Amino acid sequence: MSDSTSTRDENSLTTEKMAERAKKASWTLASLNTEARNRALEEVLTVLQEQKESILASNREDIEASERDELAAPLRKRLDLSGDKYEVILEGLRDLIQLPDPVGHVDYAVRLDDGLELRRVSCPIGVLGIIFESRPDAAVQIATLSIKSGNAVLLKGGREAAKSNLALVNAIREGLKRAGVPEDAVQNLASREEAQGLLSLDHLVDLIIPRGSNELVQSIQESTRIPVLGHADGICSVYIDQQADLEKAISITVDAKTQYPAVCNAAETLLVHSTVLESHLPAIAKALQEAGVTLRCDERAITQVDGAETATDEDWKTEFLDLTIAVKVIDSIQEAIEHINTFGSGHTDAIVTEDPQAQETFQALVDSAGVFHNASTRFADGFRFGFGAEVGVSTCKTHARGPVGLEGLVIYKYRLNGNGHRVDDFGPGKKAYLHEPMDK
Repeated sequence: MSDSTSTRDENSLTTEKMAERAKKASWTLASLNTEARNRALEEVLTVLQEQKESILASNREDIEASERDELAAPLRKRLDLSGDKYEVILEGLRDLIQLPDPVGHVDYAVRLDDGLELRRVSCPIGVLGIIFESRPDAAVQIATLSIKSGNAVLLKGGREAAKSNLALVNAIREGLKRAGVPEDAVQNLASREEAQGLLSLDHLVDLIIPRGSNELVQSIQESTRIPVLGHADGICSVYIDQQADLEKAISITVDAKTQYPAVCNAAETLLVHSTVLESHLPAIAKALQEAGVTLRCDERAITQVDGAETATDEDWKTEFLDLTIAVKVIDSIQEAIEHINTFGSGHTDAIVTEDPQAQETFQALVDSAGVFHNASTRFADGFRFGFGAEVGVSTCKTHARGPVGLEGLVIYKYRLNGNGHRVDDFGPGKKAYLHEPMDK
């Protein structure tokens, strides 16, 4: 036994065994056709419906514990599955079942020689390790997206949602069992030690996706050799251009800030062009304040807003995740773009304008995964994009950016079919490659 193996603790070894089972399950999932994976999801949906009351009971236990532990209000809100939230989970799964299969698509096909054909085909990534905070509904979204795309998944949720996550994962595993699919395609990691063990398993786990705070993402990136697909803070901005329609500016800003302030696609910064400072900002500020928002304004903005706080330099790079927004006055669209690219997190930013040139400039030059025109930043979501929910939001510049849905959970392989072909038969004075496009 190697030194590295002998020093692993019992929890790490347990996690390794779970990852080994996940790897084997991933091979089975990859071999299933569209119908079989959809049938598994339908069984999962049935079990989630059958076990709704017991799952919500587990969720209430987590909520009661979070209140005793004085968990921050935004995190408690994310934790709660009551009201319409559970039905939204089920509706998202129904939509996911109807989506096209992302596996097996050919996006490149070329004939290299007579009888020698090359195709690039989408395929599952393999084993995913997902580490997320607070939101138990994410467990269902992530697990079902993984099943649909042919991936096995190891889930580690926050301790504040431990009972909810366990109940949900057990329901999902029961659905897989009923469909004859290996239950180990979806597994729940219960402890922080198991999560740490996961990060060392680069020979078994193919991709880590952290879904939570900037601190969580950075910590994971610094602790593993496994590729990490994640995002930093959700520091999203709304820019009110000099040709912005006032009513649109008010409604978009209020929605972006207040519709659900505890999430990463809520607006944290409001940029206002100086030419509409007096005509637009007072009305926008009033609407925000009536919705309970605290405004932290720079020295020019504060002259137009009664009851505002003075902004500090730190506010431009802060993800408030509550009813607070930083407000800055700028003198050009170029200054707005520079501010966003300097202080933003590359998540989602919006411009409100009736000027097509300003729209084009903003959308071309803001370096974010989502760049919206006359629409709330809250639309940055896999379910709203038609992805059937999301595993997370990526601000990386890799194969997946923005809300990561099914297409972000597949990679590709090159399939080459020949008939005894040899490289030695090609070259100067020999055969030349055809490189003829083929039907996909």
